[in-house]
Amino acid sequence: MPIRYFFKQLLLPPGLFIVLIVLAWWLRARRPRLAIFFLVAGVGGLWAMSSPAIVERTARLIETEPVLPQDQWTTLQDDADAIVILGAGRERGDPAYGEDQPSLLAAQRISYAAALAKASGLPILATGGLHYGSPPSEAAMAAKMLSEQFGVQVRWQETESRTTWENAQYTTNILRSENKRRVVLVTQAWHMARARWCFEQFGFEVVTAPMGFLSAPADVPLAGWLPEAKAFWQSSLLLNEAVGRMIYPFAYQGTPWP
Repeated sequence: MPIRYFFKQLLLPPGLFIVLIVLAWWLRARRPRLAIFFLVAGVGGLWAMSSPAIVERTARLIETEPVLPQDQWTTLQDDADAIVILGAGRERGDPAYGEDQPSLLAAQRISYAAALAKASGLPILATGGLHYGSPPSEAAMAAKMLSEQFGVQVRWQETESRTTWENAQYTTNILRSENKRRVVLVTQAWHMARARWCFEQFGFEVVTAPMGFLSAPADVPLAGWLPEAKAFWQSSLLLNEAVGRMIYPFAYQGTPWP
């Protein structure tokens, strides 16, 4: 496991909040006031991350790309040359299938891309390389799911990328040879702005097709202030995306986020 992954998990929530709680216990006798502060910050942070109300409000700030109306699906070929599905990880060794499967997020993207492809007739490029070096690639798993479960064939597979930036970089290598520069980009709504930015840096004209919105109002008890496990996971996704938006422009272009 890369050392940077260890520090990322430790220094970002929820790891950070757990560290604060541990520090509160360790300092309870020597620095009681500081210990109380750490305890409140740690527990309060965990509660906030578990609240659907916080998820909804945070997502509103991050999900800036509008939905692609269904009445435009059939005319997408007028504005794009291909549909690009971004990789989103995998589930290891699912016993039901006897092999790795696309993650829940990836399956959502695949399902939506299949609907767009059937409506528009556009060819699909699936992206995603190996996860920690283990085959098959995410692109290959997406192609298999599209073929077997949706009856849709993938024309291109980009099998090298590990990040959103590499999704765009290696997709360029494939589509440039066929003079295709207009793409329909499929990914979760909270991920779309960064994904679009990456593809535009490589000269693509992007039609955004976001899905999996977290900002949609949810019918939950106590107006969403009651902690839920699902909200905790969603908060982690949003936090990771917020950090990615801050880092990417400086890491890859040296310019601030537009």
